[in-house]
Amino acid sequence: MYTFFMRDIEFMELCLRLAEEAFLSGEVPVGAIVVSNEEEVVGRGYNQTITLLKPYAHAEILAISMATEKIGNYRLKDCTLFVTKEPCIMCAGAILEARIKRVVFGCFDRKRGAFGSMIDVNSLPLNHRVEVTGGVLKEKSEKLLKNFFKMRRGTEVAITGPTRNRLYA
Repeated sequence: MYTFFMRDIEFMELCLRLAEEAFLSGEVPVGAIVVSNEEEVVGRGYNQTITLLKPYAHAEILAISMATEKIGNYRLKDCTLFVTKEPCIMCAGAILEARIKRVVFGCFDRKRGAFGSMIDVNSLPLNHRVEVTGGVLKEKSEKLLKNFFKMRRGTEVAITGPTRNRLYA
């Protein structure tokens, strides 16, 4: 189930650079790209829930949206989604609706992961299944997330009200 392909690491490195952009923007550092069957990056994104004030502005959703616009079709059936963290249930839904062929992710998300950690959408009786490869450069992804939340820790007392809600999604 978790077999790496030659270019998986290269594409995950691109996702990590996007995750670093999210980190620098004060967003949870998750980056994603959509790669066509011809190995062209057709979509990219990083978490922007705070910046865009949209709870669904996850890296995966933004990358999928860009890819569908570039390809001119809401079906991405021959594409692979790369993302630094295991997708949540919302993003898994978008992945299934877009008919993405394969998902490659970095670190596992034991609290919200929808491809095996908390729930496995592939085990549900749905009409589409996704090939899944997890753990690609997981240490780098985990380190970035841990550094982000370590930096945020302890600031809850100083920041209150609506601003606090925006910073701690």
